[in-house]
Amino acid sequence: MKFTAAPLALLALAAPITTSAWSTAAVRSVRAVPATILHGYSTATTGESATESFRLSFTEGDDTISPWHDIPLKGNAEGTYNAVIEIPKMTKAKMEVATKEPNNPIAQDMKKGKLRDYHGPIFWNYGCLPQTWENPNEEHPELKCFGDDDPIDVVEIGSKAIAMGSVTEVKPLGVLAMIDDGELDWKVIAIATDDELAKEYNDIDDVPDAVKDGIREWFRWYKTPDDKPLNGFGFDEKWLDAKNANEVIEETHDAWKKLRSGEIEAGKLWTGKN
Repeated sequence: MKFTAAPLALLALAAPITTSAWSTAAVRSVRAVPATILHGYSTATTGESATESFRLSFTEGDDTISPWHDIPLKGNAEGTYNAVIEIPKMTKAKMEVATKEPNNPIAQDMKKGKLRDYHGPIFWNYGCLPQTWENPNEEHPELKCFGDDDPIDVVEIGSKAIAMGSVTEVKPLGVLAMIDDGELDWKVIAIATDDELAKEYNDIDDVPDAVKDGIREWFRWYKTPDDKPLNGFGFDEKWLDAKNANEVIEETHDAWKKLRSGEIEAGKLWTGKN
């Protein structure tokens, strides 16, 4: 695939445009919002949005919890998982679970002292699966690269924008092995179980090619405006099916268990045990 101009902008064709669920309006005080009715979690924001001080933290009842370590991986229905949404579709701020901070709030990523934004909006809901970890000490036997030291990423392709901090039950459909700066960075493609498309989408072949190609090309190109090289992909750039996605998720869950128990040294990561 070749692009002659604005490659990221062209990918908008792969997903419908909807109104953003997150704006850059300032948040000047602690503000409580529901994370999900299903699980009973809630979130609170401190600091102003689009500043280094912004944090979105999670609570359950009166207790502050970690969205990485305390929210269960498995959803209520068989074959489903919980996804923590970090970046709603059609937004640009590069938000992520802060793996090195106490209780792992969501914050905007920093690079060389500056807040990170995508150069164009992401066209899907983006987040991570709790209680997973891509082990940087373990080499993949086929791809010969190591994990990126983060929870596994999930790209939710449903019809609506999902608010930052939402805990959403999703059904995995496939997985893509992205190689980012020599590190393995799996991308799980999934659909929210309450989305109108969930009954139609059960495996990777059910997902339209335009969506699959759009996701791959978006992640291939998204760092190039910063003079970074194109990202690559393992397994001949193919999407692996739902069975493989579940296996990858379970492997990263096992790695997280070893990290959490102290069997693997956490280093600078906050696990609640160190």
